[in-house]
This record gives sequence, structure tokens and C-alpha cells, in this order.
Amino acid sequence: MKDKIVLILSGGMDSFTLLHRALNQNYEVDCLTFDYGQRHIKEIECARLACHENHLPSLQIKIANVESIFAASALTSDSIEMPHGSYQAESMQSTIVPNRNMLFISHAIAYAISKNIKQVWYGAHAGDHFIYPDCRPEFLSAMNAVAQICHTFPISVEAPFLNYSKAEIVKIGLDLGIDYSKTWTCYEGQDLACGKCGSCNERLEAFALNNIADPLTYQD
Repeated sequence: MKDKIVLILSGGMDSFTLLHRALNQNYEVDCLTFDYGQRHIKEIECARLACHENHLPSLQIKIANVESIFAASALTSDSIEMPHGSYQAESMQSTIVPNRNMLFISHAIAYAISKNIKQVWYGAHAGDHFIYPDCRPEFLSAMNAVAQICHTFPISVEAPFLNYSKAEIVKIGLDLGIDYSKTWTCYEGQDLACGKCGSCNERLEAFALNNIADPLTYQD
């Protein structure tokens, strides 16, 4: 058995794949999932199911009283229309949740310290670099530097998929035999994925590039 890690598990494809890759590599994994008022709260159900099926320690953390901070994001506010179309469209800027990953990683570091765990993993990937500053290499480098000195022993913050595209992540998952119908990607808070938002479009494209149909059910 390899070292133990804390993994930030959203219930989306990237962290879900990262979880299964870590398990395949014989890491022990504790999972943290965050409720920050996201419209697509169904992802939390997917994260909970993944932990249950793999018999993993998990903790759901509700970040309280952040509504006013996150109010400018379409991911947390019903008053902001969710952008549809390409994931690379300029309108995707409205889906930025300010400093979200720093909050998540900070909580994960605190948990790791309390459990004497020395690694924190999260699922940032190359496709997010141009939209989300807290998924970029320079952010990871800075967070890792802080984590090295924030306690009496160093914590390592890692994003193993940092330079992978979504299609490459899906390829890894398919090779591992992952059931992607148990993940949630859509930013709309509906029972079925919309197939129109940027996140859905990126997901569908990733499966198309792997010449396989997405097993998730869509509205259309």
C-alpha cells in the first residue's frame, strides 16, 4: 500500500477519474466533498456514491455563509443565466466561483494535518487553465509552496491531471473501466444533464474524441 492522500472529490469526471487512478495505484484515500451552494448539487450525490461503493472514508463539508461572496457566479446564483455553447466561449467567465479551489484546498490541508496525511490531490486539468485561475500551474505551485510551510510537517498539494486534456482523462478512465454514468458534469441544477452548457459540451466532446458514447442520459 502506498501513502495515504486526501482527495477533493466533487463527483465530476476529473476527480472521479483521479480517485480511481489513485486506488488503482494502491493509495489509501480519504475524500472531501464540498457543498458551497452550487446549483449542480447532484454532483455531491455522485461523490457520496463513489465513496460508498469503494468503502472509503469521506466527509462532506458545507462552506457556510459564502452566498454573498459567490453571488456573482452562474454556478451559485439562479439570477445569472447559465451560459450555453462552447466551453471555450467568453461567456464561461460567468461560471468562475471566486477563489473556490483555494478554499477547498485550505480545508483539505487542515484535514490532512489533523489526520497526519501529507498529500492533498485535486482534479485541475489543462482544459480549465484559460478560464479558471485556480486551476493553473502557477496557482498550484504557489499553493504547494504555502502548504510546505503552514505546519510543523510539509503538505504536498498535487494535481496529477494538470497537463491532461479532458479527452485524455476520459481515456484513462475508460482504460480503468470506470462507469461514467455515475458522474455529474452539467452546471444546470436539473434532474437530467442539459447537454447545452459549456461543461456538458466539453464532456460530450471528450467522449467523441475517444470514439465512444457518453453513458449519461441527457434531456435531448
